Amino acid sequence: MSRLFGSVRARATLGATLVVAVALVAAGTAVLLSLRSNLLGEAGTAAERSAREVAAQLAAGTRYDDLSLDVDDRPVQVTDENGVLVAASEDLERISGTGVTGVRPRPDADGRPAGDEDDRDEGREPGEIGGRTTVTDGSATIDGETEDYRFAAVTVETDDRGTLTVHAGSPLSAEHGAVRTALTVMLIGFPCLAAVVAGVTWLVTRRALRPVEGIRREMAAITASEDLARRVPVPDTHDEVARLALTTNETLAALQTSVERQRRFVADASHELRSPIASLRTQLEVGAAHPELLDVDGAVEDTVRLQRLAADLLLLARLDAGERPGDARVDLAALAREAAAGRAGVRVRTAGGVTVAGSRGQLGRVLANLLDNAERHARSAVEVTVAREGDTAVLAVADDGEGVPAADRDRIFARFVRLDAARSRDDGGAGLGLAIARDVAVRHEGTLTVREAPAGGALFELRLPALQVY
Repeated sequence: MSRLFGSVRARATLGATLVVAVALVAAGTAVLLSLRSNLLGEAGTAAERSAREVAAQLAAGTRYDDLSLDVDDRPVQVTDENGVLVAASEDLERISGTGVTGVRPRPDADGRPAGDEDDRDEGREPGEIGGRTTVTDGSATIDGETEDYRFAAVTVETDDRGTLTVHAGSPLSAEHGAVRTALTVMLIGFPCLAAVVAGVTWLVTRRALRPVEGIRREMAAITASEDLARRVPVPDTHDEVARLALTTNETLAALQTSVERQRRFVADASHELRSPIASLRTQLEVGAAHPELLDVDGAVEDTVRLQRLAADLLLLARLDAGERPGDARVDLAALAREAAAGRAGVRVRTAGGVTVAGSRGQLGRVLANLLDNAERHARSAVEVTVAREGDTAVLAVADDGEGVPAADRDRIFARFVRLDAARSRDDGGAGLGLAIARDVAVRHEGTLTVREAPAGGALFELRLPALQVY
């Protein structure tokens, strides 16, 4: 059961069904209350009409015995100002809700005024019917049948009989029947409607989530096979699921590129390490067999190469792991002068202090790598320029060498790339300096590009966000 309701389809179906059920119950309750109120109002109006018809007869001076009280078999009572029953419907057997339980008028209530019987209608003014109507609910038994009624009470002022009150009832059987019918329809129809909503929601949700299940199966297959070249199916719906599939494929492509890059990195690193290690081992083995032939300077040089290569690989690993560069304030002009110190043919031009935020060690490594590369290719001179352009700090390293062909200006920043394939590793390095420089620039929210220098060589330009100087 927990597994069933743990699915999105089941939760969506349950939620939609509950919402519809609550709405139906609320709407049904409102309909029933409105229907009952309207029917009760109609019953009260009918009872008031009957009561006023009898009151009109009393106002006209009609004797109690001559009153028309058995209209539509509705219960009617007439009481005097003392609450004594003076007239009632003929077949009335029991009544409640009017405040008068009697069903038979008193024997002497003939409705005649005091004085001569022949003069009872001469010179008499008609009575006045009260404008206020009191409505109550009760029941009555007429000719053996008991029903619920809504009673209306109307008063009438007469000169000869005082204040009389007429109680007339209207049956509530129609109201009860309509409410019961509506309730029965709701009790049958609402569950059926909720079941239809649940079924439709289940089917629609299943169809909507079918591509998601396809994505899940393909991702499970990719995980099991470790084949990052596979892609999940993209539905033709142009909705959120389609965008999810596209994003998943983009993630898989990025992951595949990252894994392939790591594999190439490991292979290239192994290849680069193999040469100095083999050379160092050969020298040590020769030295062990023939101490007089041991090339100590060569062994030291190979050891230094190994140390530099290991440091480069460690820095690249830290950069790939997302190491934050820090937020220390670094003066690029001072850093350039410090890096150029002791290098022959390197000239530094600065336009005041230019400060950036980041790692002084990593930025110094970028400048050192750029200077090493420039010195390696320059004919006679290397120039370092530090300036500020708006909110950007610009550090440029230019040489007067042969420059970098336009087709190779992006490729030289790849790891283990050396444009001159015939160049020895001792002269050209492992091809990691420019890759490290660009990675550090990116981590500092900057850029590193190369273009042609004014002297015809290569111009490497590092752009970083500059800090405001206060």
